[in-house]
Amino acid sequence: MKNGLEDQYVIKNNKRLRYGYTTGSCAAGAARGAVRMLLSGETLSEVELDTPKGITLTLQLHDITRGETYVSCAVQKDAGDDPDTTNGILVYVKAEKFSVSAAEQAGQQQKTEKSRPQIILDGGIGVGRVTKPGLSQNVGEAAINPVPRAMILREAEEAAQEYDYEGGLKLTVSVPQGEEIAKKTFNPRLGILGGISILGTSGIVEPMSEKALIESIHVEMKQHFCQGENYILVTPGNYGADYLREHMSIPFENNIKCSNYVGETIDMAIDMGVKGILFVAHIGKFVKVAAGIMNTHSHCADGRMEVLCASAIRAGGSLECAREILEAGTTDEALAVLDSYGILKETMAVVMEKIQFYLDHRSYEQILLGAVVFSNVYGLLGQTRDAEELIHKIQEQAVGVNDIS
Repeated sequence: MKNGLEDQYVIKNNKRLRYGYTTGSCAAGAARGAVRMLLSGETLSEVELDTPKGITLTLQLHDITRGETYVSCAVQKDAGDDPDTTNGILVYVKAEKFSVSAAEQAGQQQKTEKSRPQIILDGGIGVGRVTKPGLSQNVGEAAINPVPRAMILREAEEAAQEYDYEGGLKLTVSVPQGEEIAKKTFNPRLGILGGISILGTSGIVEPMSEKALIESIHVEMKQHFCQGENYILVTPGNYGADYLREHMSIPFENNIKCSNYVGETIDMAIDMGVKGILFVAHIGKFVKVAAGIMNTHSHCADGRMEVLCASAIRAGGSLECAREILEAGTTDEALAVLDSYGILKETMAVVMEKIQFYLDHRSYEQILLGAVVFSNVYGLLGQTRDAEELIHKIQEQAVGVNDIS
């Protein structure tokens, strides 16, 4: 069955990857179907939905149920070729009629030439609830982001106007699998409990989208900042988070994961007004920063052995040592070479100096930046010039935030 995305794709790593559509588009499509079936009395098998990206989707309606004053239906999420945990789930919208008093109708009549229905939008089973400030929704509200919310309300309003309906409408979005799926998402870290978020700024999922990953970092950083954290603790991934929890005396639960996006994380922090960032990172990723590489994904750049080789030479290493480093397959193998030549500590000092230089270069020294770098085999390898100051500030900040809360 065609959905409107047959000719929409991107090329990544020499492969053609299909576009998909967001949970927001699913909810808007289900809302369009449910409200139109409720007001017309007809049964629809599919609806067309105009997305903010300008692509018109054809969405199949599933599991249609009716009552005297309601209709419920679902749209199945298709994430295309994106590795999305929500792919294949059903997003339901239940549309219910309720009466609006004459006084309320008169008040709305004054605002617009044509009476608009009173529409209530909320989340049901499997849609998360916001429990912490700093997000697009207020604490206590359903985690339905602004663009999907606007799309859903637009579909309901247009249908009400088309069928001359002047009563009230209550729309409830639910995702039966949402609570379980949410455990695999950022939602628990953001304080969104009980389910997934209804997301999507364009209505379309672009496979392997860096933009979506960076936006998730921005959302989490904004929340920490709004809760009074001026100094942010960042780890590229699970190794950093584990090291932080097991070996450092700072609140590991407050760390933000930046994946490979070191440069973008710094840029967003500056724009937001953050005063400092401490990175806690494995040498395998962060040695690249010593060469000014701010996206540490292997598809963007590598240079790990080259950086360690150059640093070893600067630290007094021999030509034979340099050759062995260049032949190493992993950073731990290279560290073993440095250790065998007795220059591990000196080489790491050079690496830390260069990491600090390029962090400051990226930020134009507008904020305080530092890094703690480790290996799973050798433990702590070093920290940059400003790391200790950032550790103290984060410790003090944690005490202050806890006192406020």
